[in-house]
Amino acid sequence: MSASPDGESLLAPRNLGAFLLVSFIWGGTWLVIRDQISSVPPGWSIAYRFIVASAGMFLLARVRGEPFRLAPGGWPFVVALGIFQFSMNFGFVYRAEGYVTSGLVAVIFALLVVPNAVLGRIFLGQPIRREFVIGSSIAAVGVAMLFAQEYRASPATLGEVLTGAALCVGGILSASTANILQATEGAKRQPLLTLLAWSMLCGVAINAVFALLTEGPPQFDPRPAYGLGILYLGIAGSVVTFPLYYGLVRKVGAGKAAYSSVVVPVVAMILSTMFEGFIWGPLPIAGAVITVIGMVVAMRTRNPPPRRATPEP
Repeated sequence: MSASPDGESLLAPRNLGAFLLVSFIWGGTWLVIRDQISSVPPGWSIAYRFIVASAGMFLLARVRGEPFRLAPGGWPFVVALGIFQFSMNFGFVYRAEGYVTSGLVAVIFALLVVPNAVLGRIFLGQPIRREFVIGSSIAAVGVAMLFAQEYRASPATLGEVLTGAALCVGGILSASTANILQATEGAKRQPLLTLLAWSMLCGVAINAVFALLTEGPPQFDPRPAYGLGILYLGIAGSVVTFPLYYGLVRKVGAGKAAYSSVVVPVVAMILSTMFEGFIWGPLPIAGAVITVIGMVVAMRTRNPPPRRATPEP
């Protein structure tokens, strides 16, 4: 794998706008996922989500004028992203919410910044700058405070919390692997929307087969809330967000793009206040403030101007 260590600033208006939109939308997905798995096995709920998402992504690719055919060498990336991002990542995350609260899963997932930065340094040569380390360390304190609050409020036993945390770690490592793959030069040569559409369709096949083998025949909840949840997760939570997020991965680097996972728990807890009666106390308030401060420090990292791409022979 190889990629240029240079990149754009996350604070550039267009990048920052994409970053905030992704963070706010994904902040609202955790509550919806919780409802999805309350009546339908996770594997089938994931498969339904990406049936909608892949159809929407193919449509978006057509509207944006991208070809349905991949560039040479694209299929290995389709399979890899289908496995790591749209099967394993979501499989771990959905099942984790069967053990612990959605807020706790969101908080644990904020750790995505760590493997993204480390793997980006190892495989892509992307530098880990001092500002990023300092900001991430500050944010880690805030995330720990949010985790403590969520753990106190969680009805789960210690065994359930550990199981849920282990599943979250599996999801984090899967997502980070997909992020790094997406940032490689080989993936960047693929039309982004086309690559995502085929990868999501690959994820549908993998999730459906796995669900059939482990959870039995297809199941569906006829409640309007379940169907609307599928549409929200498939369209807003996937078709809108993944092109924006992976666009950030390609432009600013996997480490800084993953800071969306640090903002998401704060958004999730705000929504929990609105819809679940979550009460803010000194600990979560301080945790949220410290998390945001750390994110701002980390995002102030300045990268050198992008180098011009060398024409291939």
